[in-house]
Amino acid sequence: MSWYPPPSRPRAVEGGLKARSTRGAIGQTWWSSRFIAVLEGIGLGSRLQRGRSYARKGQVISLDLAAGMVSSLVQGSRSRPYRVRIGITAFGKPEWAKLERALAENAWYAAKLLAGEMPEDIEEVFGGLGLSLFPAAAGELSMDCSCPDWEVPCKHIAAVFYLLAEAFDDDPFSILAWRGRERDTLLASLQAARGDGGSAADYGERAGVPLADLLDTYFAMQAPLPVTSPPATSSGAILDQLPAVDVAVRGRPLTEVLRPAYGAFGERDEPAE
Repeated sequence: MSWYPPPSRPRAVEGGLKARSTRGAIGQTWWSSRFIAVLEGIGLGSRLQRGRSYARKGQVISLDLAAGMVSSLVQGSRSRPYRVRIGITAFGKPEWAKLERALAENAWYAAKLLAGEMPEDIEEVFGGLGLSLFPAAAGELSMDCSCPDWEVPCKHIAAVFYLLAEAFDDDPFSILAWRGRERDTLLASLQAARGDGGSAADYGERAGVPLADLLDTYFAMQAPLPVTSPPATSSGAILDQLPAVDVAVRGRPLTEVLRPAYGAFGERDEPAE
């Protein structure tokens, strides 16, 4: 009879990184859910399931994200943790200059990003420039693990993917950092472009100026404020905005009694022709 060794169990980890999700889907925001959906859509879904229990047990010891690379240590059944690396193309300065220009031109994108949120249609901005925020194919990802499993992704890589999705939940800018642009650099570039039309490079040259040298212009208006006129309304319109008043004067509602007086006020305010 053939004999197979019993399935190995991972060694317990003290203080490991645990997924917050204990059941069901991992990823709470639209962008982390989109990330997992993209991975499943490019053919990694069946392999990802193997890493879910690892992510929830806390087998991932560390998770470090940099431009183009995620590095991690995952504890398996052996005494030495496995080294996991997941690479993706990080965009260069020309690509990010175009992206920042496109994002700054739309006040909605700039406002959402400056508020720390990821616009739901930001993928369209990337797509319009021939780029992609998330990997569009499995070939765009390089996945490596020091474990003996020959299948890719193995359960150790899959566990890192799940924890990466939760890291995206915590900070959506980490998605952009993986693609090569740090949060502070991106926001500074957007503020510069929205404020004075300067380029990201111009802003970067000024970013290192000491605060003491900027105090004279700190409170100066950076751009003229738009001049708007209040909408033209009748002087009695305020009466129409009042809640129902159950008061009558000689059988007439109070608002109707006051309406002629409000109309007279409006006539006094009109300029003479």
